[in-house]
Amino acid sequence: MLSALERFAPLPLQESWDNAGLQVGLTETEVSGALLCLDVTERILDEAVTKGCNLIVSHHPLLFRGLKTISDLTDVQRTVMKAIEQHICVISMHTNMDNAQGGVNFRIARKLGLQDVSFLAQKAVGGIEAGSGVVGTLPEPLASDDFVLAVKKAFDVECAMCNELLQRHIARVAICGGAGDFLLDEALAAGADAFITGEMHYHQYFGYEQRIQICVIGHYQSEQFTSEIFQEIIERECPGVRTCIAETCTNPILYI
Repeated sequence: MLSALERFAPLPLQESWDNAGLQVGLTETEVSGALLCLDVTERILDEAVTKGCNLIVSHHPLLFRGLKTISDLTDVQRTVMKAIEQHICVISMHTNMDNAQGGVNFRIARKLGLQDVSFLAQKAVGGIEAGSGVVGTLPEPLASDDFVLAVKKAFDVECAMCNELLQRHIARVAICGGAGDFLLDEALAAGADAFITGEMHYHQYFGYEQRIQICVIGHYQSEQFTSEIFQEIIERECPGVRTCIAETCTNPILYI
């Protein structure tokens, strides 16, 4: 299972600060079922136990940096303890899945129906084609307000944070799931009329009025369909392994 996921999104594609790959457990464990999710929490572990899954595949790593203590002091420590106690393996595919061909940003583009999708900032890692973000074209140009409504509908979001609405139609769209403001200027250079991401710093909104339509939909919301990619890989490469997309919402942000 781990090998199948890493063939699709090799670990060398991850950013230097990341910690993708095996998080908890043994590599030779026989899989009874795989629970697919965005974040690993105690509630996700409870769902895995309820559904008889002894493997969790997440997008965000449970362990970003080393633990000096494993106790009940923090949610991460408690989650690690529970995973070990319940004999549940945890695998995370993070920025390697973001940067892979057909990965997270390509899935966002598919949900929006973009055509002619390619990497926004392309790079090669060990001869593997990879990149940050993607850019593509809408089937039909949209007015900026209609574009924002279409994005909200596609991702079932309650609101989108945007800069001043563009006074021209939007045809070319750049995307970076999660925290993607580092690619805003790349989007402009690629001729994008709009840039969609999950979160962005406040000061990044300034200075782009009528240059590009910024549309920020939430970190969790932008990456929520990553589990679909995991499921497709596992069902194709490991036929017979039962997969479940998690029903537990791990988004810590409430819109009140």
